[in-house]
This record gives sequence, structure tokens and C-alpha cells, in this order.
Amino acid sequence: MRLNPIVQALLLAAMSSPTFSLPAAEPPPLLLAGVEQGQADVALYLISEKIDGVRAFWDGLALRTRSGNTINAPRWFVENFPSHALDGELWIGRGQFDRLSATVRRQTPEDGQWRKVRYLVFELPQAPGSFRERAQALKAIVAASGVPWLQPVEHFELASREALTQKLDEILKLGGEGLMLHRADALYTTGRSDVLLKMKLWNDAEATVIGHQPGRGKYAGMLGALRVRSADGIEFLLGTGLSEADRRDPPPIGTLITFRYRELNSRGIPRFASYHRVRDE
Repeated sequence: MRLNPIVQALLLAAMSSPTFSLPAAEPPPLLLAGVEQGQADVALYLISEKIDGVRAFWDGLALRTRSGNTINAPRWFVENFPSHALDGELWIGRGQFDRLSATVRRQTPEDGQWRKVRYLVFELPQAPGSFRERAQALKAIVAASGVPWLQPVEHFELASREALTQKLDEILKLGGEGLMLHRADALYTTGRSDVLLKMKLWNDAEATVIGHQPGRGKYAGMLGALRVRSADGIEFLLGTGLSEADRRDPPPIGTLITFRYRELNSRGIPRFASYHRVRDE
């Protein structure tokens, strides 16, 4: 297959020196998704399954979390990764986030657990060209690395919103999280942007734990609800979605958590909000 000049340039760059060299614990510049609420012209996007993993940025030397902390992966896991920066998700499988998180957070990596982990990549940070061109180059870069657990996220195209809704239903029935839509013609950017949209049955957001509400009845002596504050300064209680283990050992005050909700009411308070988990870094 004949590659266009931009894709050829990206392949050459991937074989050269690392694209990034970040100080420890400095957050990498990443693209963050907006929410698909019916505004997208579906035909303009490349679409993929939303991977419920741990976001991981490869800077050419090490894997980093969203906060910039180094992920202590085994040396064999990363030693043949390309020198070009990559953005993706560490993943084991659908519904396996807790197991994955425990593996990734260990200071001393366990080879047996890391053998189950894949690094699913979806972006070439700071690279030129459209997203379609970057995705094409990414496939070639991953193939050239010869690393079985380094894999590109599969993208596809749909012609209509009806087809998009059907695909979302299909993914949800398989236990998936939802869909990601990336503008095929978009140049690389960072920060929160509508060039990347997430589509889920439930919305999710982050909040900080600011208090613990004591439980009553069967939850006496345990946590009844978390008092949290959203990024917009809205305070509310999260009493559903908590396991008994969460209630016995709740996230400490100051912890950043992820919660799910249907919609916001007129005062900006999430409706049908439920605790999901401690936010991964």
C-alpha cells in the first residue's frame, strides 16, 4: 500500500529519538473528550469502543499516568516500544478495571499479572496530519514494533445516527462502556475538545470527597453516603453504588472519585448519581 507523505513522515519520526522528555510527576498534555449529546455529524468521525482501562501516556522512555506519575511496568513490557510518544489505555478486558488497577498500581510489578495486560493505543501526540492519517501511521508503527501486547484501537465509520445508536446498544450488551468519536479531519490538540466525544448510556464526572455521612439501619457503624464536591463547586451526597467494602473502608477525604449520573437538574446537581470508583490517575 502506498502511504501519503504525512504518514511516511510519522513513521520516520517513530524510529527517531523520543518525542517527549517530561519531568517526573508533571502531567502530560492530553486530549480529553467532550460528551456526545446529539451534536455530532456521524459521517465526519472515526469511531471506536470506549476502553474502560487505565489511561497511559508513553513518552518514549516510560509509561505515565494522567497525573504524570511513572507506571512501574516490567522492563520487558516496554523495552521494544517505539521511541515516538503514544497515548492509550492499559487494558485487560471488559469489566476488569479493578483487577487492572491493582496490577498497574503495584510499586513492584508482578510479571504474571502484567502478562494479561495490553496497551491499546489510539493517538500519536503532537504528530502532524489529520486524525485519519495519524491512525493509519499508528497501525504501521505498532506493526513494526513486533510487540504482541501493543495494539492499535480499532476504528470504524458509520453513515448515520441510527447506525451509531445500534452500535452503542451492541457494545453495551457485550459489557462495554460506550463509544468514542474522533473527528477524522482533526489536527492534534490537547485539553477538553469536541474533536473527541464520548457516548455512553450514563454520563460520568469527577468529584472530591469532602465528608462521610454515617450509615443507619443495616449500615449502622459504616458509611451511609459520601459528601462530595464537583469541579463546578456543587456539593451533594453519593449514597448509591457503594459496595459493603466501600462502606467499611470509604475513600478518604480529599480523594478524587468518579460518579455516574443521568442528567443535571436546574441547580446543576446530578440526578440519579451513583458512586463508580476512585478515579485512576
